[in-house]
Amino acid sequence: MRDPKIKIYNSKFVSFSLCLCVSVVSLFSSVLAQTENPPPPGAPRPVQVPKVQETSLPNGLKVVVVERKNVPLVTAQLLVLSGSSSEEDSLAGLANTTASILLKGTKTRTATQIAEEMEFLGGNIDSAAGWNSSQVTINVTSDKLDKAMAIMADTILNPTFLPKEIELFKTQTLDELNVLLKQPGNLASFVASRYTFGEHTALGTPETISKFNQSNLSAFYKANYTPKNSVLILTGDVSLQTANALAKKYFGIWKTPQSKMTSTTKITVSKEVNPSNNPVFKRILVVDLPNSGQAAVNYAKRLDFGRISENSDYFSSIVANTILGGGYSARLNQEIRIKRGLSYGAGSSITWRKMSNNIFARAQTKNVSAAEVTELLAGEIGKLGADAAMQDELTARKLTLTGDFGRDLATTGDLAARIADLYTFGLKPDELNTYIQNVQKVSDAQVKNFAMQNIRGGDIIIVGDAKVFMDDLKKRFPNIKIEVIRADELDLSKDNLRKN
Repeated sequence: MRDPKIKIYNSKFVSFSLCLCVSVVSLFSSVLAQTENPPPPGAPRPVQVPKVQETSLPNGLKVVVVERKNVPLVTAQLLVLSGSSSEEDSLAGLANTTASILLKGTKTRTATQIAEEMEFLGGNIDSAAGWNSSQVTINVTSDKLDKAMAIMADTILNPTFLPKEIELFKTQTLDELNVLLKQPGNLASFVASRYTFGEHTALGTPETISKFNQSNLSAFYKANYTPKNSVLILTGDVSLQTANALAKKYFGIWKTPQSKMTSTTKITVSKEVNPSNNPVFKRILVVDLPNSGQAAVNYAKRLDFGRISENSDYFSSIVANTILGGGYSARLNQEIRIKRGLSYGAGSSITWRKMSNNIFARAQTKNVSAAEVTELLAGEIGKLGADAAMQDELTARKLTLTGDFGRDLATTGDLAARIADLYTFGLKPDELNTYIQNVQKVSDAQVKNFAMQNIRGGDIIIVGDAKVFMDDLKKRFPNIKIEVIRADELDLSKDNLRKN
């Protein structure tokens, strides 16, 4: 005979389960309602950057300090105001190789010793070069700053550029390039550098990397790594007095040689186009990568004004970009991923030079949908210049920019990078404290005007298995000539991109 208590317990369990289910359903409904009708975005929070203090050593080295005492951490960066723009086309990648080899041995330390000593201090050291600058950076607790600066200075002042380290780095870089150039998205970026932007890539190409030797690196180093061409930036738990003392101790003996290498990079200057007759894009280039798993669909445009140009219109440009493709809720991702599920992500970016800048929009998709995604991407670029942004959209996208800006200043490393960016372009460091206000001032009319004047008229570059999508591409764009280059025929060091 069943115990009557069990029946009672079962009844209680059923009642509890029903209540739990009702609660879960109610909670889900509440969350769903909030998702469908999210609250309006709040006002941007003000960001106050601590005072940027600057002095100079007798040898011309600028010393910049931003003191922040909330955590006992310091970032120190030696910023060299020369990067890939200061190397010859035939030696593309030389700046990055030179910066990287700095950490591979000095007159008193091997590469292993440099790494082990920094690890013993609980810090890290890194070096790299981009288009506009090169840098060596350390992150360490403030009580270890003196010893870490000694290591950092040694790598900058006393590099040996050992042939065996150069050959090892070349091998590693060539292996990396071999992998990158088989991936549609990365290959498209390399192609755009030459085809649209008229530049070489900062990483270099297989043809140029293989040429490097000790003489090349030593010549680039002597010409560009000088105190008058550098800025020492320290952010975090460090005072101006301490920073100056360490700068004098470790960089006071640094001297500037007599010769100076100048930039020989060739830049193709595009002609201005009348916006009223400006199509969304002018050319389509297909790089045929047979049997590729996916296709990369890209839009590229080079603009003939830079970060320091009088007509740079910097803030209108970054707001326009964030509306187009600067985040998950931006138009490209909304249209291509969220609405149609044709890509895991679509976006756009603007990279700045002193006197030019590059716009690059991208999406990766199945080969069979490459032509459709091309049409969608071009359509969104056309709409940005044809219609003003909705006020709600404009407000939300500007808040994305200002929110990212606040997060970018959260660590000593990110703060140093922001300061370095301003010094790279010769801008006033107090611009950091007016950034949010300048973003908020941008109007929908300014975004529309910037897009119509500048974003239209670029190139479509598609990398993928051409036999899958070419027929569809020709049907969708019957009046556009489509140039096709096989991936195995590419030579990224040549203007026509072809080996022969």
